[in-house]
Formats: sequence, C-alpha cells, structure tokens
Amino acid sequence: MQSSENKTVFSGVQPTGSLHIGNYLGAIKNFVDLQDNFECIYCIVDLHAITVWQDPKALKNNIIEVAAAYLACGLDPKKVTIFVQSTVSAHSELAWIFNCVSRMGWLNRMTQFKEKAGKNRENASAGLYVYPNLMASDILLYKAGYVPVGDDQKQHLEITRDIAKKFNNDFSAYGGDKFFPIPEPLILPVASRVMSLRDGTKKMSKSDNSSMSRINLLDDNDLIRKKISKAKTDPLPLPNGQDDLRQRPEAANLINIFSSLSGIKKEEVIVKYSGKQFSEFKSDLSDVMIRKLSPIRDELIRLKKDKIFIEKVLNEGRAKAEERSLKVIREVREIIGLW
Repeated sequence: MQSSENKTVFSGVQPTGSLHIGNYLGAIKNFVDLQDNFECIYCIVDLHAITVWQDPKALKNNIIEVAAAYLACGLDPKKVTIFVQSTVSAHSELAWIFNCVSRMGWLNRMTQFKEKAGKNRENASAGLYVYPNLMASDILLYKAGYVPVGDDQKQHLEITRDIAKKFNNDFSAYGGDKFFPIPEPLILPVASRVMSLRDGTKKMSKSDNSSMSRINLLDDNDLIRKKISKAKTDPLPLPNGQDDLRQRPEAANLINIFSSLSGIKKEEVIVKYSGKQFSEFKSDLSDVMIRKLSPIRDELIRLKKDKIFIEKVLNEGRAKAEERSLKVIREVREIIGLW
C-alpha cells in the first residue's frame, strides 16, 4: 500500500462515442464514490482516442459529452480535477520520455494492442502501439498513488509500475531514486463489468455495430425498455444460485446490472427471482434502470447545452492540472539532463 500521504487517484475516459451503462457502472460511478476520500484527477483522454481515426467534429462533441456526463453522474468540480488531456502538454512530453524508458518486450506483451489492431497490425498506428507509455505518463505526471481498475485491467497498470521502477533505477544517481511512486490498483467490484446485451461473453462497447448491444446514457425510457426486452437470454428460468450462472453469461450479466444499479446484493437478486421467467425480471430491470438513469440523462442533456459552464469547469481543471504537472516535468527534465 502507498503511504497515507499519497491519496492521489488518476483515471480517465476516452471521448470515442456515446457513453453507456458500462462506462457508468465500470468507471464513472466508481469515480464518484472515490471523490470524498481521495484527491481525484479525472481526465478526458482525447490523445488516447486518436490512436485510431476520429472524426474531428465528433471528437469535439464527444469531449463535451464526457465532461457533461462526469458532472451529471455526480462528480463535483470543487472536489475533483476535471480536464482534457491534450490541453496539458506535459502529458505528451512525458510520454515521449517514457517511450525512451519503456522496453519493446513490455509493449509486445500488451494484449490491448493485439485486440485493437486485430489481424491488420501492419496498418495500426504507432500511437496505438505505444499507448501504454502515454497511459503511464498520465498517471505518473501527477504521481498518483492509486488507479481504479477492473480485475481484467491490471495488465494496463503493470507496465506503468515497470516504467516507474526503471526510471527510478536508471536515474537513481541523478536524483531519480524513488522519484515516481509505484501506483497501486484500486480493484473495482466484479459486478461493475458490464457485458454486451447481445453476447454475455463480450464487454459492452461503444464500437459495437449493434446499438441494441448497449444502453446509452442518453437513451430515452422507451428505448431502454425495448433494449432490455430484446436482450439475449437462454430459454431456462432464472437460476437458483450463483453456481448456475457460470455457464449462463447473459443471465449473469443482467443480474449483475440489476445488482449494480439497485444496490441489492447479487445473491439477494437471485433469491428474489429464482425460478421466474426472464420476462418478469426484464420488466423489473427496466424499472430499476429508468429510475437510476433518467435523472442522469436529463441532467446530461441540460449540461450539454450549457457549453459555457462546461468550458469553465474544463479550463479551471486544466489550470490546476497544469500547475501540478509543470513542477513534475521540470524535475524530470533536470534529472535526465534535458536543457
């Protein structure tokens, strides 16, 4: 564990499309839960987004939407720092330095590049390949002690830890010893992993071709009910216990979503609906989802129209992030001998 002095948390969301309940339950809800007990820095990571081609107009709009979603979901800009990654140039500078610290072997082991590049790796951007080094820059630029991650995302943090250790070791004789903290993962609940409504073995994704695979935060109530009613399930009644869910990914996913949105333990959800048909369960799940998401949706719509307020929040966050990051990047330059 980190010392009690380092309670800085860093995380971010890519502005690559309409946000969905996977983003909410898997990330933003946890950001909100952390803001009262940690010093939280939450970024809109637009530099990460452009590792694959983005329509420029859509990207600008998506940045506003993520900022509005942060606020609509309950993040308080008086408690946390919210800003756009590309507006703080030290992220890019430190990322280049980490390109020179990180090792090819580390990057070759990263599964995210293999998944995103697919079979056409020769045509993938170099930015996608060195993506983990930029991620390390994001975290270490603020000397964050903790990073909220799902259990399936720990590999992403491991390379950041490796880079921090190597930098500290390489420059130990020049003031770099223990310069960067070794960030610890804040492991998020398994229930926060939200899978596709069309395939319970795949994570819910903005990039899925089927809009029926996800519940977007901007979906209206009728569309939520339609998507839940058409969500893939098997022909059996709901299970009697968690052991029965192991071979039933779609059922497990819907129960996880119900539990996460309602705050009711998964075991209690299973007991309540044991042996019942999915039609009844889906109707209740829709009710729970609408009660939870409709206030967020309404506030998100309102905030998206108030671009002056959004820009004010982002500019104030940028100023705070820039002040903190400049101190670190100046020290890094001095340690490694840059002019």
